Amino acid sequence: MAAGCGGGGPTNSGEGNGAGGLMLQEVVSGLNAPVFLTHAPGDNRLFIVEQSGRIRIVDNGQLLGTPFLDIQNIVLHQGERGLLSMAFHPDYSSNGFFYVYHTDQGGDSRVARYSGSGNTADENSGLTIMSIAQPFSNHNGGQITFGADGMLYVALGDGGSGGDPLGNGQNTTTLLGSLLRIDVDNPDPGMNYGIPADNPFAGSASARGEIWIYGLRNPWRFAFDDVDGLLYVADVGQSRFEEITIVRADEGGLNFGWNIMEGMSCFNSGTCDMSGLVMPVLQYDNTGFAGNCSITGGYVYRGSAITGLQGHYFYSDFCGGFLRSFRFDVGAVADERDWGLVAGSVTSFGEDVAGELYMLVAEGRVFKIVAAQ
Repeated sequence: MAAGCGGGGPTNSGEGNGAGGLMLQEVVSGLNAPVFLTHAPGDNRLFIVEQSGRIRIVDNGQLLGTPFLDIQNIVLHQGERGLLSMAFHPDYSSNGFFYVYHTDQGGDSRVARYSGSGNTADENSGLTIMSIAQPFSNHNGGQITFGADGMLYVALGDGGSGGDPLGNGQNTTTLLGSLLRIDVDNPDPGMNYGIPADNPFAGSASARGEIWIYGLRNPWRFAFDDVDGLLYVADVGQSRFEEITIVRADEGGLNFGWNIMEGMSCFNSGTCDMSGLVMPVLQYDNTGFAGNCSITGGYVYRGSAITGLQGHYFYSDFCGGFLRSFRFDVGAVADERDWGLVAGSVTSFGEDVAGELYMLVAEGRVFKIVAAQ
């Protein structure tokens, strides 16, 4: 993760424009660098990923003492590397499979499958699904999520350093700088995953068939909104802009522009060829304004506890620590809100089984986003 520069404890907001204000309600503290939160299908428990290599469970508001999974012995936790996310198989209740994305001891990124039940997982059940060599220590991407289509989506950064020196963002012969789409239920011969036949580059001799979208710098959290059928991707900028791009979830083969573009501007150039590139719908300055440095993408709110905010996409910044949201309406950003909240060094958002949202901070705390009292 980026160097800590967020604010202190959370503050409350009275702002709301008809939906009322929001506040952050602490759920748990004392965690070790929490970076992801999710739930199993139909499960009320919260599963929290610690970057050091553990997955913790919160059950009925209580943090369980024994981790669900502890693989610290095989995880390289350093800077932006570590155990970065997890995803439960849609049929977890029957097959017990869940997947993790972590950095191995050699510095490479690895997607692995484990088996779990109840409050524990089998640490010896790990099966490597795919391993991706990393040329530098940063820009690991790191989120994995199952789409409504049952495919596993894997977000990868451009491989690191600065400015994409290896040109991975625009190189479809590498997996780096891309959002991948793979089939973990129907592996191809000699592999532990399959390449879906309807992937945009499936069967291509000049591009990796796993690629769904490319031209990414370091996607730090993406989210599907199944209600509207959209994919939201928050991509961390270089030295000027943080960006959010929204596309149809079923539209693959798109080029998000890095490193031709940073946000809506040509990267390190007055002019560039923007033909065929997908532009972000929103960007903000990271050059020092309000202390922002690295976007943290969130989720579209589809819960029921906060009246009037259904359809709002929430996001933050690791250094700015703010809570902002907007609706995407008829192809444009609408109803933008800054909720006047500062949570800390925001590493991720999470969603529970009811669609309610959470914010995680590097300082070891998890907050639930709730209506102000």
